[in-house]
Amino acid sequence: MQVAALRHRPESEDCYLVSQEDMKLRLHTGKDVQAVYVYYGDIYEPLTELKKAEMALAGHGQVNDYWEATVTMPNHRCRYLFEVVGQDGEKVIYGDRGIRKDEQESYDDPSNYIKLPYFHLIDMTKTPDWVKSTVWYQIFPERFANGDKTNDPAGVKPWKPDDKPGRDDYYGGDLQGVLDHLDYLQKLGVNGLYFCPIFKAASNHKYNTTDYLEVDPEFGDKALFAKLVNEAHKRGMKVMLDAVFNHIGDTSLQWQDVVANGEKSRFKDWFHINHFPVEPYDPKDPSYETFAFEKHMPKLNTANPEVVDYLLTIATYWIKEFDIDAWRLDVADEVDHHFWRKFRDAVTAIKPDFYVLGESWHASQPWLNGDEFSGTMNYPFTGQIGDHFLKGVQDAKTMTELLTDQLFLYREQTNSAMLNVLDSHDTPRIKTVAKGDEDKALQALAFTFVQTGSPCIYYGTEMGMSGGEDPDCRKPMDWSQDGSPVWQAVHEIIQFRRDHWETLSQAATWLEVTKAGLIHVVRNGHEKIEAWFNTTGKAVSLETKAALSRGYQGGELANKGYVFELK
Repeated sequence: MQVAALRHRPESEDCYLVSQEDMKLRLHTGKDVQAVYVYYGDIYEPLTELKKAEMALAGHGQVNDYWEATVTMPNHRCRYLFEVVGQDGEKVIYGDRGIRKDEQESYDDPSNYIKLPYFHLIDMTKTPDWVKSTVWYQIFPERFANGDKTNDPAGVKPWKPDDKPGRDDYYGGDLQGVLDHLDYLQKLGVNGLYFCPIFKAASNHKYNTTDYLEVDPEFGDKALFAKLVNEAHKRGMKVMLDAVFNHIGDTSLQWQDVVANGEKSRFKDWFHINHFPVEPYDPKDPSYETFAFEKHMPKLNTANPEVVDYLLTIATYWIKEFDIDAWRLDVADEVDHHFWRKFRDAVTAIKPDFYVLGESWHASQPWLNGDEFSGTMNYPFTGQIGDHFLKGVQDAKTMTELLTDQLFLYREQTNSAMLNVLDSHDTPRIKTVAKGDEDKALQALAFTFVQTGSPCIYYGTEMGMSGGEDPDCRKPMDWSQDGSPVWQAVHEIIQFRRDHWETLSQAATWLEVTKAGLIHVVRNGHEKIEAWFNTTGKAVSLETKAALSRGYQGGELANKGYVFELK
């Protein structure tokens, strides 16, 4: 047995509360272990009172297996150690003092037990329950619909879905366009609206904010936004706004004061300035720090109390005044942890079930311990899906193993609040990644929708829209495809998710590849859901009762097909 592969970290994703009395335990092992047992008990009771529970094999990762057990402790405290049995018959004890031999002394030594001295409910990671039942729809406001031509900017282009947008092009999309299509979105089945920034900014994307407290006039005004939120809420839809607190636009009052007054500016400490004057900007010797090397986006100093107060005023204003339900935080991993802890405290003080979503393109454990973000944009997870289903650069077994590894990076509460996106305003569209193959795109989408986490549709996916790297992925919405076969397939996937959210958002997930090469997903919770996906290149025999399928007929699942079964 590879004892070097044994790993467990107390008070982390390997040991965490799921209720006041229940604690989830996980142990990482090599793939040469046949059984794991946990010995556990109250830290103040004699060791003779210990209980023994067999841990369940919960997943196969790329190099690790994962074992889980939930222990119940009525007195809200626990000590425990693991007994690990290898496939070769070797047995070892893993505890607080390391790996020991399987002998009585290892069990009798109180110092060898890992301890959680008290179960503090306030420390338990909590995520909003409503997110688990939400299917998000991401809207890039400038390209969704033009509902009010009177606020169109100068030089607005004709609404052509097959156009190739330039970086500075405008098409006239606005909030009225979204309001006009709320019934459409309800018909599609989504119940969460995720807006790219709507604040005043000198661009079509609005990520270089000029004024966080104003709706951009090209999109409408605050009264219109308030009406939009109210109408969305009437339809059972949550509203998430996107904000950039890592940097601000160079047209903002604060930065312009620095440009004009240099070291005498009262805002000079709001930024990370290397030397004066700040202009002209030279990326080889930057006078100030920015997002990437983008001179129009000077980075805010979020360690400055004035900046903290300013940003928290913005964060709470849109909740208090407009009743938004969530913030999506751009470039969130470049902002300090101290600020995000204050941010979470501020927004949840107003709305305890507020959803805080951070943008991160990598493993995000430091932000996901319950005191900063509810979840992150789950690019490392969904990237594996794209690599297999859309690009074909990764085999099925590797994908299922890597997805399992991703799941065990986080607590189950956190996994249920991750945002699962296959494409967005920052990436090529899934149809383009699949080289125009709509069957591949729909199969990848269906697979994503049976995973844990909160799924998200990028506007136009249901219309079969294509598009390469930004800005090509931001074409005007193609409204002509409403009700098309692709639209219907997406609608059915969404509806299945909505109907079975209790199981699909939070139940245990088992991923494997069958002997015939099918990807098999098992979700065991409120009910049992099994799903099969064929990426083998040929039809495969499969006997099942289809609750939802594409390419399944006469006991055969076609290549690029999928089938869901309810039990």
